[in-house]
Amino acid sequence: MNTVYVMMAQILRSHLINASVIPNRMKMGPYLGVIRTRMMSTHKSKKKMREYYRLLNLDEGCSADDVRESFHKLAKQYHPDGGSSTADSATFIRIEEAYRKVLSHVIEQTNARQSKVEETEEEEKKFKYNTPQHRHYLSFEGIGFGTPSQREKQYRQFRADRATEQVMEYRKQKLQSQYFTDSVTVKDVRHSKEQKITQAIERLVEDLIQESMAKGDFDNLSGKGKPLKKFSGCSYIDPMTHNLNRILIDNGYQPEWILMQKEIKDTIDQLREAILVSRKKLGNPMTPTEQKQWNQVCEQFQESIKKLNKRINDFNLIVPLLTRQKVHFDAQKEIARAQEIHETLIKTQEVTDKNPNNFDQGEGEKTPGVKTGFFNWMNVWHFIKI
Repeated sequence: MNTVYVMMAQILRSHLINASVIPNRMKMGPYLGVIRTRMMSTHKSKKKMREYYRLLNLDEGCSADDVRESFHKLAKQYHPDGGSSTADSATFIRIEEAYRKVLSHVIEQTNARQSKVEETEEEEKKFKYNTPQHRHYLSFEGIGFGTPSQREKQYRQFRADRATEQVMEYRKQKLQSQYFTDSVTVKDVRHSKEQKITQAIERLVEDLIQESMAKGDFDNLSGKGKPLKKFSGCSYIDPMTHNLNRILIDNGYQPEWILMQKEIKDTIDQLREAILVSRKKLGNPMTPTEQKQWNQVCEQFQESIKKLNKRINDFNLIVPLLTRQKVHFDAQKEIARAQEIHETLIKTQEVTDKNPNNFDQGEGEKTPGVKTGFFNWMNVWHFIKI
């Protein structure tokens, strides 16, 4: 009896397994058909796309510019209105269809690559190790993971890679500075490099200050923990602003517009003195050769005045007070002024030569000459001051 029961149980189990497998196969049947259809359509589309590439005489992986260039060449050959011996409207229609399909395919591939690169960069930014502020005081600059020996190996590889990148970047910047001196990229790189250096120095100074404060190097300063004394008793002035201005003034700092104002004054004084010296070197009256030299000096003086006027424009843009703004210098007026001073000097010299100071004569005899020379020099000083 037991044997009969065992055989009946085995027969029932086989029937149950078959009954459970058949519905699952029936359920999977439609999905397998869909997958097979999609695979066949994908294969057909790939085959058709290869045909489009072959029709345009292109290889897969080409750029959009290559597709457009190839289409233009084929359009010249097969366009019905092109007047070519190989013109064929049917062939041109096929070429145009292939051009549209291939161009859209290339653009889709390019966008897919760009999106993939952007996703990779975002993932790198997410998982990038953010080093602390005091990174220079950590072992191996916070690079690597694992045991100290493993971190040391990783740090060596990191330093080698970083050195290679720095060498390549240096060569690239050197070539750009040689052949593209005035390009915007070189200027931006130079500006960013200066900014990075400044920020690195500021971080290093801040780290040193914090380290010194932790060691207690500043505990022996007089007035530690006490507020700064106000330099002014006026309650309407912001004490912080006033203290900062006072510290800057005590250390020799001057605003840019004050330095530019001094520069403009020194420049015009030097130009006036230079043109007066040039006029003194020439005769009176001037010969034709000396007149040519004087004309050249005047042209150079006018160019210098133009540059100075541009500097005045820059000064007027940054000066905080409207009353401190300057007007342009007139080159012709300055030249005429130099000639008047020169003529006054010649007249004074002539009067001095005619009435020399003779101390052997009496008081009454030398007074008129002294007075005349004094008034002439006063006149010269008046011109110089103007």
